[in-house]
Amino acid sequence: MADLKAIIESGKTALGIEFGSTRIKAVLIDESFKPIASGSYSWENQLIDGFWTYSLDDIWKGLRDCYKSLVADVKEKYGAELTRIGSIGFSAMMHGYMAFDEKGELLVPFRTWRNSTTGQAAEALTELFNYNIPQRWSISHLYQAILNGEEHVDQISYLTTLAGYIHWQLTGRKVLGIGDASGMFPINDKTHQYDETMVEKFGKLIEDKHYSWTLTGILPKILVAGESAGVLTEEGAKLLDESGKLQAGIPLCPPEGDAGTGMAATNSIGVRTGNVSAGTSVFAMVVLEDQLKAVYPEIDMVTTPVGSPVAMVHANNCTSEINAWVGLFREFAELFGMDISQNDLFEKLFKVAMEGDADCGDMMSYGYYSGENITDITEGRPLFVRKPTSRFSLANFMRLHLSSALGALKVGMDILIKKEHVAIDKIYGHGGYFTTKGVGQKLLAAAIDTPVSVMETAGEGGPWGMALLASYLTWKGEDETLQNYLEGKVFAGNAGTSEEPDAKDIEGFEKFIENYKGAIAVEKTASEVIK
Repeated sequence: MADLKAIIESGKTALGIEFGSTRIKAVLIDESFKPIASGSYSWENQLIDGFWTYSLDDIWKGLRDCYKSLVADVKEKYGAELTRIGSIGFSAMMHGYMAFDEKGELLVPFRTWRNSTTGQAAEALTELFNYNIPQRWSISHLYQAILNGEEHVDQISYLTTLAGYIHWQLTGRKVLGIGDASGMFPINDKTHQYDETMVEKFGKLIEDKHYSWTLTGILPKILVAGESAGVLTEEGAKLLDESGKLQAGIPLCPPEGDAGTGMAATNSIGVRTGNVSAGTSVFAMVVLEDQLKAVYPEIDMVTTPVGSPVAMVHANNCTSEINAWVGLFREFAELFGMDISQNDLFEKLFKVAMEGDADCGDMMSYGYYSGENITDITEGRPLFVRKPTSRFSLANFMRLHLSSALGALKVGMDILIKKEHVAIDKIYGHGGYFTTKGVGQKLLAAAIDTPVSVMETAGEGGPWGMALLASYLTWKGEDETLQNYLEGKVFAGNAGTSEEPDAKDIEGFEKFIENYKGAIAVEKTASEVIK
């Protein structure tokens, strides 16, 4: 403890802070890359005027309270004041739309990745570019606003993501990590810049509007991992730490999206590697040897934090419905005066799922809290359906919801694996879905018929990955690549625990997914008739 206190006070640390969908989390690491302190803040998006959003007040309150809880954790564990940090990195949910005028004022409320309101724009841009442009992407939001004739568009001076916004306010620099930028607009993986041909096509598409801006003029400057992204300013230090104790001048690495931090956190930035991040949303990232042969609306093309091409399968919904049912079971327990910790409740319910039938008892559920692009659902309606002959038990019920959380993801992954024959040597799982040992890991292995590894740090997820990217900025050797840094230093000798796919589980999941795809009309109808 004394050694760690000295390390903290001397600033030999790196800090990652990530804005997730339901939690903002900070992870402080030492020079052995181990988390030594953490902080968090719970928050929720709001549906306002048809858009999922977070207010600026919520963003800053969340950041300050998260940092404050980190400071308290450091004080409690080590008796140390947090005044110096070696490097800092910010990450957040990718995509979305944060548009600012020349005075730095937000023009319309933040539109998050969760919105499914840009279908017309996404379809038109996909055709124009011959490149899949998902509804979540910033360029889809921008073009949809243009198609809608929204007055604010002509006033745009800067367009960025949530991570880019936080970084800008704390450093004064309008930059973005290449992984996050690749969810704003397509990237040329050779030049590591926005694709010049597509930029030109977009310019011609809107030239009759005579806007005062150009696309490259309003987008953030792209940086790759390891490049300097500025330092914490005096004003930024006060925004982050209300106590005023945190010193300015701390170097910051390029801000990243949660996909990039997931790749760093699982050592999966090399070709033929991949990871699945499963929380409120779920997405798989597979680093490609070659570009895909066709364009698929189910698959995004993004990049690693160093700019390598990645196939991304992103589903908007994952654990929200599981959390809701666990909450209901908690209410039941409390009704009978039982005091069960949240961790125990999740662990026991997850483990009982593995006693269920491989086909989930011939029942069906859709945990769609929001629309789901992969299955063409515009608005979500969480749904549970069973037949009179279904095998309705607690084990099957929990296995159903855990399997359903991977349903949309599997639809996309089947394209990569079965149609494009993409080679994957290893998949790492991280995020809350994998916290209970051997459960989510085993189900994912069955869903994609691929071995799945989970490391002890799986529960730390993105914030820890962001701390690693921050550490790479200041601790890397001369000419040391990020892949060598992760493999040789961070993950040396740590391959995690691997779960091989089980033939019976694979067969059961295949039966389940056929039912899942076949019954999607029920979910679509529910969204149409239940208003």
